[in-house]
Amino acid sequence: MTPQPAAPKELLAKLVGFDTTSRDTNLPLIEFVQSYLGGFGVSSELVPNEQGNKASLFATIGPETTGGIGLSGHTDVVPVDGQSWSTDPFKLSEKDGLLYGRGTCDMKGFIACVLAAIPDFMGRDLKIPIHLLFSYDEEIGCIGVRPMISELGSHFPQPSIIVVGEPTEMNVVDAHKSINAFVTEVTGHEAHSSATHIGVNAIQIAAELISELDRIGEDMRARGGGHRFNPPYTTVHVGTIEGGTALNIVPKKCRFVWEFRGIPGMDEDEIGNRIQSFAAEKLIPKMHEVSDQTGIDIRRVNHVPAFHAPEGSTAVSLILKLAEKNETFTVSYGTEAGLFEHGNCPAVICGPGNIEQAHKPDEFVAISELDACMRFLRRLAAHAEAG
Repeated sequence: MTPQPAAPKELLAKLVGFDTTSRDTNLPLIEFVQSYLGGFGVSSELVPNEQGNKASLFATIGPETTGGIGLSGHTDVVPVDGQSWSTDPFKLSEKDGLLYGRGTCDMKGFIACVLAAIPDFMGRDLKIPIHLLFSYDEEIGCIGVRPMISELGSHFPQPSIIVVGEPTEMNVVDAHKSINAFVTEVTGHEAHSSATHIGVNAIQIAAELISELDRIGEDMRARGGGHRFNPPYTTVHVGTIEGGTALNIVPKKCRFVWEFRGIPGMDEDEIGNRIQSFAAEKLIPKMHEVSDQTGIDIRRVNHVPAFHAPEGSTAVSLILKLAEKNETFTVSYGTEAGLFEHGNCPAVICGPGNIEQAHKPDEFVAISELDACMRFLRRLAAHAEAG
């Protein structure tokens, strides 16, 4: 028995009800989506992670051919830990035309719209296939989409266009910065705090490295180069730091995590090379004067490439038309779009919601945004039917 069509709000309530915080499994949500699609006769395949506790989903509606339009969304959400919510974050709440809950904006609202559009897709004689690509672990470095992308053009058909439905208020985004995440671990030499001359203070060495990163960040700011972005330059940021044992012990260990968000076209090795050179030339020699067991380890732990659709992109032109927009925009946050571009799938970012509501307590998406997304998907379906 074919299920009854469901409204985006109804489907969003189901999706929000699954706690898919990145540290946890997303399988209950994926199983719900797979069952929902199966009810309309849409088969899907999963791409599980190595542990088997998470999976991406791929499905095709229409002709089983290469090409077509892919609709991409991530199923994971950021934690609610330490946030003060006025509603249950995993139960959809509505007030004054706004739908509250973790992931409503980023980006279960888009997935709900895509699922709500399935009956329309299935009711048409599509000449161009529409593909669904739902991933996991985007929020911790766009991890889950990578194995699925590696199978496009081999196990799965390769779409000609990917629409990444991140929240843009249904504006068309054709560029974003890269994300480059690093871990730096400093190994010092312990001593009593009254004898600092025979120790190497790992925290103070880390502070010198952070000061250098701050200088590099100021250099990037002065250099500019990203006039379409806000802010219009590559940014450098230290996110967490930990180290030391007690006040009266010269600390042996200090670890901090940092990143830079690079404008498209920059040399993405430059900042890493500069901080490595600073460590090797300015810090490690004086550390080794006390102990050759000291050191500094700087390593890049994740890279999400910048996204910049080529000038004259047919993908951008089509999505501008379907979104009924006349201009494109850029964003400074990262998405899976750059990875799709590197996988030879031209990408565009366009989805419901405002990124300023994402990751916050009382995250919400406006019902009007979901309505706009549904209109976009109907125009997309008509385009696929016309061929």
